[in-house]
Amino acid sequence: MKKGLLKEAIVKLLSGVIILGILLFIPAGTLKWRSGWILMSILFVPMFVAGIIMYFKAPDLLESRLRAKETQNEQKHVIGFSVIMFLLVFIIAGLNYRFGWIILPDVVVYVGTAIFLLSYALFGEVLRENRYLSRVIEVQKDQKVVDSGLYGIVRHPMYFATLFLFLSMPLVLNSLPSFIVMLSYIPIIVKRIRNEEEVLEKELTGYKEYKQKVRYRLVPFIY
Repeated sequence: MKKGLLKEAIVKLLSGVIILGILLFIPAGTLKWRSGWILMSILFVPMFVAGIIMYFKAPDLLESRLRAKETQNEQKHVIGFSVIMFLLVFIIAGLNYRFGWIILPDVVVYVGTAIFLLSYALFGEVLRENRYLSRVIEVQKDQKVVDSGLYGIVRHPMYFATLFLFLSMPLVLNSLPSFIVMLSYIPIIVKRIRNEEEVLEKELTGYKEYKQKVRYRLVPFIY
């Protein structure tokens, strides 16, 4: 096992817990916000478990996801827009709870939680199928095209999973205004996919043939 990898993973996890907690509960004006704690639990508990599994079974994958830095200039803009989007989503959700702008039925929270967990499981399956998966757009040494399993249905199953993962977050937080803001993730992810495919076509052997084999990028029969 690589020294310091587990420590680095734990530090980043705890940092995420603290940052998200601040973004949610300070705008909410209270710690007694059930939906906020539900999101914190379903987000970070599976993340912790997945990190432990990767540490023992796929440490290289864990390291690449922890330490990868984006080199594509276009993607730096995508990341910037994404950060702004998430900040608005979480802060607005807290304010929505605090001031009672639009309160949805509790069933919306339960449905959102179910969608989130299913999407998380799908994301885990994508990680299992593709050991080259990275947080940034890059072609790794000896990388090969993965065209089986979920990759035989759409070319970007990870983004398919994150699409539903992210759109379910405002539902868990019972915030319609936040859901409207989160819809901006759709053009953001489309822009990322287009740039990623340009890089893969140039640098990954067999990717052009793979595009001909698997027609849809993100959602079957739609895009």
